[in-house]
Amino acid sequence: MIVMGIESSCDETGVGIVSWDGEAATLLADEVASSQAEHARYGGVVPEVASRAHLEAMVPTMTRAREAAGIDRPDAIAVTIGPGLAGALLVGVAAAKAYALAWDVPLYAVNHLGGHVAVDTLEHGPMPSAVALLVSGGHTHLLGIDELAKPIDELGTTIDDAAGEAFDKVARLLDMGYPGGPAIDVAARDGDPHAIAFPRGLTGPRDAAYDFSFSGLKTAVARYVEGEVRAGRAVSVPDVAASFQEAVADVLTAKAMRAVAERGVDTLVLGGGATANSRIRSLAQERADAAGVQLRVPAPRLCTDNGVMVATLGAHVIGGGAPPSPLTVATDPGMSVQISKL
Repeated sequence: MIVMGIESSCDETGVGIVSWDGEAATLLADEVASSQAEHARYGGVVPEVASRAHLEAMVPTMTRAREAAGIDRPDAIAVTIGPGLAGALLVGVAAAKAYALAWDVPLYAVNHLGGHVAVDTLEHGPMPSAVALLVSGGHTHLLGIDELAKPIDELGTTIDDAAGEAFDKVARLLDMGYPGGPAIDVAARDGDPHAIAFPRGLTGPRDAAYDFSFSGLKTAVARYVEGEVRAGRAVSVPDVAASFQEAVADVLTAKAMRAVAERGVDTLVLGGGATANSRIRSLAQERADAAGVQLRVPAPRLCTDNGVMVATLGAHVIGGGAPPSPLTVATDPGMSVQISKL
């Protein structure tokens, strides 16, 4: 079976194609058109700009994916129904419905967040019971995974800023441009991660074990920079970047490893665009190795939003025996992570 996935939840227009043999998916095509450069001057994603970019990119991206896979049409289409930006989701879902109707193939409306977990199977094989840490500009979640075709157990999430959002805001504070994650990662290489004692949010004994908060950390960085400027001292951007990055990576990986231990599993999966950060990956690996836990991390390209992750989740949903979604299915911008498909 050939499954096509369409992703348009934020600023990437993704069309991915996989083959499914009943047990595993194999990558056939992965085409992405990003509107990131159009958002850079605003310092963040502008929903209307993203929606218009999806409209312009959808057909060319679809054409490239079909040519790369060498197919005329798939056997099924999976599409991100949520969570995400309302207008952006509408473009992808409308396209998926149109193609499904024109080609007379079934449509499967799936969860964006589940796709970030499912895509790991393309590189590392079947997914065992695991804990997944998803980190991006819009999401920070700890998830309990039993089967990809079944509801996901949300263990914890952010109560304010997502980790990727905090990276963007701190980068803006330091005049490093957008997106902030890669810029901070590069600057941190020349800094001391222990130079500044930034706080670790929600890590007290009475705090929620698996929830996250990065708003206080962002404020602490701003206050530190303001204090240095007032005192007439030069701000060491590398030290600020390294210390901030260390604080984020420390909290993310510590809570993830706690979840792994308390759930009695031996696998941790990382997903989402912010997990391309070198320190998050390296600290997760250090802590996983120390605990005898297997760490599974997709290639950086597969961590960011793409159609392949949607196609892969769709394949697993189909393999699990789920019925197709109706062509009347609506988008769900606030979709719960515990819903695999609609």
